[in-house]
Amino acid sequence: MTEALLEARGVTRRFGGLTANENVSITLERGKLHALLGPNGAGKSTCINMLSGDLAVSDGHIHYKGREITGLSAPQRSRIGIGRSYQRTNIFPGFTVFENCRLAAQSRRQRAWRLFTNALSLEDTLEKARAVIAEAGLEGREDRIAGTMSHGEQRQLEIAMVLATDADVLLLDEPLAGMGSEEASKMVELLDRLRRTRAILLVEHDMDAVFAVADTITVLVNGQLLASGSPAEIRANIEVQQAYLGEEAFHV
Repeated sequence: MTEALLEARGVTRRFGGLTANENVSITLERGKLHALLGPNGAGKSTCINMLSGDLAVSDGHIHYKGREITGLSAPQRSRIGIGRSYQRTNIFPGFTVFENCRLAAQSRRQRAWRLFTNALSLEDTLEKARAVIAEAGLEGREDRIAGTMSHGEQRQLEIAMVLATDADVLLLDEPLAGMGSEEASKMVELLDRLRRTRAILLVEHDMDAVFAVADTITVLVNGQLLASGSPAEIRANIEVQQAYLGEEAFHV
């Protein structure tokens, strides 16, 4: 049986008289990748921001592992296992790959009573950094300065840093943006590996990647849920074709 990790029920976000999301429900399950699609302005970023805690909901409820977390802030959600990447790469460009991952791991292993302890002596933190570097496909590049790596490698590093926080849920906002075909293929392979043990929400415009890796696809239009189902069901949905993707996007 699949395990529901993050559940949003009827979440709505209003900005004054504008409703950016209205009555949206999404369930993220361990072992599944759930893609969130929609044209520009459909409300995808608002939705992922509500799930991560970057935006408060106007109505509705969000649960994590059965616990209501609607009122928790983004840092509080991060600490309990909800990780987030952003459209713009969020790394420390002047630090090495290893240092980036070590700092991310250390943020979850703070020891107030060991204020003057050398961080490099904390073996569990160092081991976690090594493990996520390997898991993200960056093994052998531990000593590379992050800012000198390719765009695709930097996106891999950002995901490695999220993994270092012990996240069970990954909220990934356009991780393939700006990539060439080779880098995009590597990212799709990484996402496929990561979803085996975690729940992933993927916001992405690369249709080939989405249909290759997603287990479930939800489509938003004008802030409302238009359709949700398997890739085959979404591919065949006439309303989705008319509202967003166009028939040419569904040709195999």
